[in-house]
Parts: sequence; C-alpha cells; structure tokens
Amino acid sequence: MGMIINCSAYKNGAKLPDFSVDEISDVLQQEGTFVWLGLLEPNEELLLKIKEEFGLHELAVEDAHRAHQRPKIEEYGDSLFVVLQTAEVWEDAIHFGETHLFVGRRFLVSVRHGPSQSYRKVRERCESAPDRLAQGPGFALYAVMDFIVDNYRPIVDALRTRFETLETKIFKQRVNRDRLEGLYDLKRQLLLLQAAAEPLVEISNVLIHFHTDIIPPETRVYFRDIHDHVRRITQATGEMREMLTAAMQVNLALITVNQNEVVKKLAGWGAILAIPTMVFSLYGMNFKHMPELDWPQGYPMVLGGVVIGCVWLYLRLKKAGWL
Repeated sequence: MGMIINCSAYKNGAKLPDFSVDEISDVLQQEGTFVWLGLLEPNEELLLKIKEEFGLHELAVEDAHRAHQRPKIEEYGDSLFVVLQTAEVWEDAIHFGETHLFVGRRFLVSVRHGPSQSYRKVRERCESAPDRLAQGPGFALYAVMDFIVDNYRPIVDALRTRFETLETKIFKQRVNRDRLEGLYDLKRQLLLLQAAAEPLVEISNVLIHFHTDIIPPETRVYFRDIHDHVRRITQATGEMREMLTAAMQVNLALITVNQNEVVKKLAGWGAILAIPTMVFSLYGMNFKHMPELDWPQGYPMVLGGVVIGCVWLYLRLKKAGWL
C-alpha cells in the first residue's frame, strides 16, 4: 500500500521482523515493544483502520485526515496528538506541509501531508542508537521533531542571504518598486515561518513538564534541546523582521529623497526658464511706446541680459545642489 511508508516494531531498541498493518494490535501485546508507523497522505479508509488498531480518538483522526491544522499538542485519553508544520524552499518561496503525530506509551504514528522530507533518515539514525531507541516512542517523537526543526535553520539562512542581497541593492542601485515588493514578500515569508516555529516552544514545554507516562525523565532533556533550537530560530526570524521593517522604511525614504531631487531639479530649471519667459512676454505685449524699441543695440542687449541672468541663476542653483 503506497500510503504506508514504514511499519516497524522495536523491543528494547532492537528492530523486530516486519509485519502488516493488520497485525499491529497483536504486536502491541508483546511486553516492552512499541510500534513506529509512518504514513503519507493516507485515505479515510486507512486512517479508520489505524484508529482501530491503536485505539485513537476520532477527533484526532479527523484532523489528521483533513490536514490544514495549526501547530498544536492535544491530549486524547492516554495518547497525544501533535501537529507540526514542515517547510521547504522552492524557487525562492517557502512551501509548508504538515506532520501529524499520534503518540502513546507503545506507539508512534506519523502522518505526512504536503511538502515534507522523508523521515527514513530519522528512523535509520534512531535504529543506529538502540540504547536511545529503547527509551520508547518518546525518543522517536523527539527525533522527528528535531528533524523538522533542523530543516527550519537552512530556510532562515536562505532568507537572510536573500535579505542581504536586497539590502545591498537598496544602497548601491537605483531604488525601484520591485525591490520594495521583494522586501514585502520576504517579510511575509518570515511571518509564515515564525508562525510555524513559535508554537513548538509551547509544545516542547508541555512535553518537558507533563505526560511522564509517554515521555520518561531520561527523554525530557532532548525536548529541552528542541526548545532551545526553536527559540534561536524565532529570535533570528524576529530580528530579521525588524531589519526588514527598517529596510522597507529606508527604501521608502530613499524613494522620497529621489522624488525631492527630481522636484528640486524641475523647480531649478523652471526658475531659469522664468527669466526669458518674463522678458519675452513683456516685449510681446505690442505697446507703441516701449524702451529700446528704436535703439539698434536693444535686441542684442536684451538677449545678452537674458543669457547672463540664466547662466548666473544656473551657477547659483548648481552650487546649492539643486541641479
């Protein structure tokens, strides 16, 4: 069945022979054994089968089938339901998926939806450390959560690199609207990533302090590690958001400065053109008695005065930085 990625059982950290989904309830009867089942976008029929084998709550199964859940942790009887958001970068955009985890004293069921890397490496890493895997499904839960959180870090680094590139262009190249749109899109993606990561602080706190029947004391130290990693990621995204806000304000300020420069230049040239406009408009009024009309040097003198006035005003405006 293509929706089943892996179905394994472990006893004292050692992997037991393979078995089918129909045999899960029988395997769970064995003392000191826990089952780790991985599913990829299962249909309703398979989820109902899993519900019967593990005794899962119908509300949690319904959430796992529909997906589109926020990150959270909920308790249903003697099992936990944990929702985490996964993230991957494609073509300079973050795409989010979901991983739903059912955790009990004797089992861990992971249900993946949307963009998400395979947890095969997580399982292999756990199987290479049987002494830790012997701690039960609590350690397997930590391994999956740690894998998801570790995948956030490269995304934060990629977003920081993208921000630094945009920041450099703001000060070294001409300001344009596309750059402002790029900053806004980057801020939006940071908000989405922060919304996916922040709830893990509360989730890890709950796993550290409660549910001792599922998370034994020797496993809690690992969830403190996840807590620290998530705090660093949220701190990095928060700092980057503040820098993005400042960069957007600087970009808008530079646009305003450029507009002011254009207005100053237009005003300067307008002042220069006002001199000949004023003089020529006077001589265009066609009065009979006007100065210098009968003077042979009047025409060149007026033109010379206009040119001298325009050049003088141009030099003054140039010195003042208006042109």
